[in-house]
Amino acid sequence: MSTVRTAAVVLAAVSAFALSACGPSEDGAADTGSATPPPGATASGTPSTPAAPPKAPSASSTPPAPSAPSASAPASGPSASATDADYDVFPCSTYDVTFSAHLAEPTTSSYLLKITNKSGKACRALGHPVVTFGDLDGQATQRGEAPGIEDALRLGPGESAYAGLLGGAHDGTGKTVGSIALTMDTESDLEQKPLTASTPGLYVSPTANSVTPWVDNAEDALSL
Repeated sequence: MSTVRTAAVVLAAVSAFALSACGPSEDGAADTGSATPPPGATASGTPSTPAAPPKAPSASSTPPAPSAPSASAPASGPSASATDADYDVFPCSTYDVTFSAHLAEPTTSSYLLKITNKSGKACRALGHPVVTFGDLDGQATQRGEAPGIEDALRLGPGESAYAGLLGGAHDGTGKTVGSIALTMDTESDLEQKPLTASTPGLYVSPTANSVTPWVDNAEDALSL
């Protein structure tokens, strides 16, 4: 009877050992029985080739330079107004222009007045011409509305402006003169030298004479 019990105990011990050999490991995973390959070796036992270390950046390479602001960018602020083409265009004076007068219609003593910019810079023909008649007192009456200074006619070098002068019909109340004199409206007290033009037989009515503002063509000057 003791022999049978001893054999049973031995058999139980062998079974327990067999179960512990193939059972789960301490971390809960089944033991496959294969040994972990040593570092540097593949699963088949062959040593693996070490990977090449990453290349260091080339000492000769330089970082890209930051891009400069575009030279074509528009200017801003107060300096931009200095580039305006009309920023320094002043009123024309008699020192800037030449002057001529041509008979357009004899019965009304109508004359076409013309000025031409002889200077090397632009100027503005402001308002109406200031016209006096020979040795007669007073000046021609203004006819028609002139634009403001901002919209006044701009004359580049060699460009011309025109005005229409009307002496008036022969009503027996006026006088005949042989010349007229012109100065320019400068909206200032600038002293000017009057420019003269011959106007033989110009009849000047004290109540009907008039002159138009400066315009950019002869047709408009005579039709205003």
